[in-house]
Amino acid sequence: MQNEVVSREEWLEARRALLAKEKEATRLRDSVNAARLALPWVKVDRDYVFETPEGRKSLADLFDGRSQLLIYHFMLGPDWDAGCTGCSFLSDHVDGALPHLNHHDVTWVAVSRAPLDKIAAYKQRMGWKFPWVSSFGNDFNFDYHVSFSPEDLAKDKVFYNFTPMPPADANDELPGLSAFYCNDKGEVFHTYSSYARGPEELIGTLMMLDRAPKGRNEDSTMNFVRRHDEYEEAAKAPSCCH
Repeated sequence: MQNEVVSREEWLEARRALLAKEKEATRLRDSVNAARLALPWVKVDRDYVFETPEGRKSLADLFDGRSQLLIYHFMLGPDWDAGCTGCSFLSDHVDGALPHLNHHDVTWVAVSRAPLDKIAAYKQRMGWKFPWVSSFGNDFNFDYHVSFSPEDLAKDKVFYNFTPMPPADANDELPGLSAFYCNDKGEVFHTYSSYARGPEELIGTLMMLDRAPKGRNEDSTMNFVRRHDEYEEAAKAPSCCH
């Protein structure tokens, strides 16, 4: 399949029209970013304890001396054999960003309900370096609406992405991103959460594909994605370039 082929002058006209839309989207994104920063905060009153390779840590400990914390709710349940493919896809983009985040007063931590040994094994398989801790045994995932008990799934609705949804559309684990702030007194505040496709902009590969001639070239959302060690060698497409 090939798009319409036109002269350079016609292409420039179409490209300028698209540029106007791109600039409009950029201004809208700037406005959304400003609104996100202006959100009110909620003080975290519960004492969560996480299992980490360095021992048990509180939520405040996870900040690692910084004032801002981004937590990625990684789908890896207690009885899962491997992490979620989509979460793994996003996480492939994290390690390179860590020095930039850390030097801008931001700590990144992944949290899953799987026991620490399962997390460590999958992290080693994927070759990742970012901090990843276990919330097994506490209610953190349930309180932030990314994990659901059998009792939750037996109800008429579960709460995800700020709205009730049919349990048939849910899973025992779902993805999300949450942000927290820690002040000089050690008080922690929940400032932001995003679910479903909300964290998609963190996936640089998708942003690159959006600019390729065929785009994401998918039948459904990210159905082409595999864990990075599960791809088969792709046959090269027929091309005039040799």
